[in-house]
Amino acid sequence: MAINFNLNDLQAFRTVAELSSFRKAADALHVSQPAFSRRIEKLEEALGVKLLERTTRKVSLTAVGRDFDRKVQQLLDDLDNTLLGIRGVAGTRMGEVTIACVPSTVYYYLSQVVSRYHERYPKIRVKVFDAGANDVLAAVACGEADFGLNFIGSQEPDIEFKPLLEERFVAACRRDHALAKKRKVSWAELGQYDFISVSKTSGNRLLLDQALAGLPGRPQAIYEAQHVTTMLGLVEAGLGVAAVPSLAMPAADHPLLVSVPLVDPVVTRKVGLIRRKGRSLSPAAQQLYDFFAEMKGKRATAAKRAPA
Repeated sequence: MAINFNLNDLQAFRTVAELSSFRKAADALHVSQPAFSRRIEKLEEALGVKLLERTTRKVSLTAVGRDFDRKVQQLLDDLDNTLLGIRGVAGTRMGEVTIACVPSTVYYYLSQVVSRYHERYPKIRVKVFDAGANDVLAAVACGEADFGLNFIGSQEPDIEFKPLLEERFVAACRRDHALAKKRKVSWAELGQYDFISVSKTSGNRLLLDQALAGLPGRPQAIYEAQHVTTMLGLVEAGLGVAAVPSLAMPAADHPLLVSVPLVDPVVTRKVGLIRRKGRSLSPAAQQLYDFFAEMKGKRATAAKRAPA
């Protein structure tokens, strides 16, 4: 049989099989939908079989398509592994990795890892999907992201959760605030000041509500925001104080913001890598995943050394 398809056609098939959507797959490969459809049609015509069942609402694999998908995935992974093993290929290798993460991990943790990854693989595009904890979990579960950085997912049957670090919640305030010089602050003491909180849809809010349930004098929000990073902007503007994960705080030499350990009780969260069980990552994604594991706990260690 003459081979009348190419690697782009196989990649198009793998992408639509992964995302179950022609539109999302076309966007992921940066081609128009008509051009993407032609790639799939070309592949099906060359093989003489129907690989996909397409309706107005979704795309699914045929029985033949499911078997072909497994073989194509292995073929592409083997090809990537071969390319990665060629001396000097890292600097010119192309590709794309999508990582989903909660915003509180982006500025002072994820950025360090991605920067190191980019130095080694400068031609690989890294897409960061920053969203709430539940949306990050959903993006990984449905394949929109290769893997994620999250503090939930350890209880999900189809998700593998690899712990990276455990961080405590700290009080965030300006350097000119009354709490800034303290070595530690109780939650009740924090509640005496204008308090900024994340909204009830936030995973951090749920975690704190559970940890502080029934606590007398717990802080009551004057302001609410969707994300921790927005809260820090409000703190920096002098609108109040907030309780945030330590990863979200800037380094100790920040000119305006300072963190103070929160006690009575100490509240922590575990941050880890999440990926789908039983599904291998592409070599490019696996390299980035491994970089996170290599830098495990480095940010947390630095935070412990920083003055309160």
